Amino acid sequence: MLRNLPAVPPGFVGRRGELAHLEDALREERVVTLTGTGGVGKSRLALEAADRALRAGERGVAWADLWPLRDDRLLVATVADAVDFADHTTDRALDSLTAWLADRDALLVLDSCEHLVGPCRTLVARLTSACPRLTVLATSREPLGVPGEHVVAVEPLPPATDAVEMFRLRAAAAGAPLSSPADMVTAARLCERLEGMPLAVELIAGQLAHRTVEEVELELGRRLDITADGPFPGPPRHRAVRTTIGWSHELCAPVERLLWARMSVFREPVDARTVRLVCGGGPLPENDVDRALTGLVRKSVLSRAGSGYRMLDTVREYGRMWLDQVGESRESADRHASHFLAMVRDAQAGWLGEEQARWYERLGSAHADLCAALDHLLSGRPDAALELTGLLAFPWSCCGHLREAAAYLEDALALSAASGPVRTKALWALGVTRVLRGEHEQAGQLAVFCRDRAALQEDVGGTLHAAYLLGLTHLLQGRPMAARHETEGALRGAGGTAFTSAGHVLCHLVRVFALTAEGLLDEARRAAEELRHGCVARGEWWTRSYADYQLALIALFEDRAEDATAHALSMLDGKRRIGDSFGIALGLDLLASALAAQGAGERAVAAYAAGETYWSAVGHPQRGTPELGPVRARYEDTARSLLGDDRYEQALLRSALSDPETILHRLLDDPPKGS
Repeated sequence: MLRNLPAVPPGFVGRRGELAHLEDALREERVVTLTGTGGVGKSRLALEAADRALRAGERGVAWADLWPLRDDRLLVATVADAVDFADHTTDRALDSLTAWLADRDALLVLDSCEHLVGPCRTLVARLTSACPRLTVLATSREPLGVPGEHVVAVEPLPPATDAVEMFRLRAAAAGAPLSSPADMVTAARLCERLEGMPLAVELIAGQLAHRTVEEVELELGRRLDITADGPFPGPPRHRAVRTTIGWSHELCAPVERLLWARMSVFREPVDARTVRLVCGGGPLPENDVDRALTGLVRKSVLSRAGSGYRMLDTVREYGRMWLDQVGESRESADRHASHFLAMVRDAQAGWLGEEQARWYERLGSAHADLCAALDHLLSGRPDAALELTGLLAFPWSCCGHLREAAAYLEDALALSAASGPVRTKALWALGVTRVLRGEHEQAGQLAVFCRDRAALQEDVGGTLHAAYLLGLTHLLQGRPMAARHETEGALRGAGGTAFTSAGHVLCHLVRVFALTAEGLLDEARRAAEELRHGCVARGEWWTRSYADYQLALIALFEDRAEDATAHALSMLDGKRRIGDSFGIALGLDLLASALAAQGAGERAVAAYAAGETYWSAVGHPQRGTPELGPVRARYEDTARSLLGDDRYEQALLRSALSDPETILHRLLDDPPKGS
């Protein structure tokens, strides 16, 4: 079951009738759109409704933030990511997504559709027509225009009741509780002037940390009166929000205003260190950034999101406007892109070390900002875009962003005139995306081209990476001897030990796979154990997981079921740490076979069922090197014979209806004690 929601903040106020209506609509309608002006609370209402649906346990729920998208280029990919679909297919992206969602009972929330109304209309119409159990809840400043759409206009909070309660709670959170009846009366007048707009109430309550409620009423009232007398586009409640945001901006210290503007460049919650590096400088020295951050949080311009800081999109819009006004939009985008390019270079340098799993996590959490950096670089610095996407493609390909990796690589290769190792690396990365999508011939051609280019450039690392890619294509096409010949030749030419570089490690791994496939099990075991030992010593997980995979497979070939189970569990633990859904699918198949060999039929069936779900989540049937297929078939028969046909089918159905992540966690956290 899908369980993908942002953290739900405490303190939801009012809207009982709207929530009840929304819950009924989500049971009866296929497409529900919450409309209303910016700051009225559409996203918060949608989040509360989605959380209640998830807690009811009747269907899966997924949340897709669309506000970071500049255009519709990554719309389908963003939704695919939200529903845990790591597309490895060669089909059209929307076709693959539709197939993944076709039989799922799920609520999909599309938050902030107003700048993508046309593309969202097309997407939602296609999904709901082809996925009969899917319901879409959208938030937008205007309806999507989908046939059968049920539109719910979100109104402000009642000023005299719910808005005052929100004001009271937020004032207390700011350390300025309303302590007298007179304060409550003033708060009620303020909420009336603000027309109950939740964002305006939040921002004004944030000012109470250093002003009395009477001072706030006096200063804000003057601005609202001036605005009411002059021309202002939009409805009065929109004017209240914009005036409140503008007044909050005026009340910020100069360094806080500048930080507000500069932070509008970020797409994801961001930690203080990143803010200092990207936003510090000039009139905002890095050592003043923390003080400015504290001030913006106190004024409700920013909110805390774990260890990071988040800015609401309506507030971000205002920041972007000021960034344009001060003439720093281009410079800020350059600094943002340069920071994330440097971060990815560091991730590449640390790939073989103990920080590898942390780097995968950081790249995952920064995904929207990495896409923004690539978009910016493609428009003005395509050579830098080529380097960035060449470095990103390998981790992205492993962890759910294969299609985006391929698309960005193709664009960067077309726009950049760069040559040398950077271009060769990007072509190699494109080959990786091809082989993982099953396009072995194209991957092999790219590998040969990269091998020849690396030889001309006398690039040892490029030669090793090309040998890995070509060896991998040979393995997947059932040619292990060719794979071993390719990688052993490259290793002899490069010299050095297994951990001299990432290219050495990758070639040694392919060699282990090839030895196993050739039936040279003693040599394969020794090589895999040596490789695994080196990975453990360095805290490296990606290669270690595949060394465990091979050791589990070898143990099965040698009828050592308990050893096979232990290595399969270790593999899955590693793949879970770095978020490699393709590797998890492989590992579950192998664990299921090992459990069946141990006589643990029920657990084996659970692993098989979870594995099938993970395979469908990458968009194609079960894969792996050819020798895995017979192993899988043999031990599926073993599991069936252990349980009998009826119990096997019942166990399979039970597991198929369960959440695969729950099964994975249960298998890892409660390993078998023996047969």
